Amino acid sequence: MPNNTIHTISVLVANKPGVLVRTALVFARRGYNIDSLVVSPTVNPKYSRMTITAKGDLETLEQIIKNVNKLVDVIHCEEHPANTIEKELALIKTKASPAIKAFLNKNTKKFHVRLDDTSDGFYIIEQTGSTAELDEFEGLIKKYGILEMVRTGKVLITRGKQTT
Repeated sequence: MPNNTIHTISVLVANKPGVLVRTALVFARRGYNIDSLVVSPTVNPKYSRMTITAKGDLETLEQIIKNVNKLVDVIHCEEHPANTIEKELALIKTKASPAIKAFLNKNTKKFHVRLDDTSDGFYIIEQTGSTAELDEFEGLIKKYGILEMVRTGKVLITRGKQTT
């Protein structure tokens, strides 16, 4: 029975065609919807890191992780421990206005935002931070009118000696 617990799964995979599709199919077959998926290169070009966030029950997630670990091109798959640095990036487009400019000036440091573009009467705002910070900022800026928004999904790295 699914619930709203958010899980972050880290998957180290061979950098080969088809790995992403096969991994996503494991989630789909178990009825798990992927909320965000980030695939990025590692230091070694033979491998990529997939960071997946999804909501659901722990029992089903554990089965998914076992099945993903059985895939040929998967080196390692696990739910990520709490000892990580997690960040996300958002780009938000709004109409330019003095009210939004004042709001941004007041909240630049708190929400790690900057104005990337101010052309043609529109603002493109860049924000980096935790998922919670991005969600909070989005909730506040909605009242000024968001025209477009793109978010990267979560990326993370383990603190200290432990490898991601």
